[in-house]
Amino acid sequence: MRTRLADRLEKELARLDRELKIELPKAIKLAVAMGDLRENAEYQAALERQNFVRLRCGQIRKKLGELALIRIDTIPTDRIGFGSHVTLLDVDLDKQVRYELVLPDDGDVAEGRISVASPIGKGLMGHRAGDEVTIRTPSGDRMYEVLEVKTLHELAEKDEAPEEPPPPVAASPDPEADA
Repeated sequence: MRTRLADRLEKELARLDRELKIELPKAIKLAVAMGDLRENAEYQAALERQNFVRLRCGQIRKKLGELALIRIDTIPTDRIGFGSHVTLLDVDLDKQVRYELVLPDDGDVAEGRISVASPIGKGLMGHRAGDEVTIRTPSGDRMYEVLEVKTLHELAEKDEAPEEPPPPVAASPDPEADA
């Protein structure tokens, strides 16, 4: 999850860095060649884009730095926290929903990723399977029952579980044949 966001930010940073170092200098050089810079819209647009790209690169670098500071050992192992996958029962609609709690920049409700800073994300933090939770949302109070919680730690263990070991290699009856 941290990797998904970091990958997305690193790709955007690489694209913007290329634009800043290669494409924008060409655009500025071309605009300068057109003549009077005071009335040159292409020149002004290229400078504005250059400033925007510099600022965005700074924002991305800051976010990547913040991502590197996340301490996994401070995330709870027994209740909902950052990175948890939760299955909820929307009591009002009698419908199950699944969410993954992610950082604000990685949220995408259509993909089932909700921000830990969203009303639902904040309301779920710290709860366990079996808890009933009332969450105040902009559209009114919603009642959920937490059916299942898989924490970031459980998911990491599942991903890091060793594969089945390969079958043992049969030794040949002649010890010198193995040499």
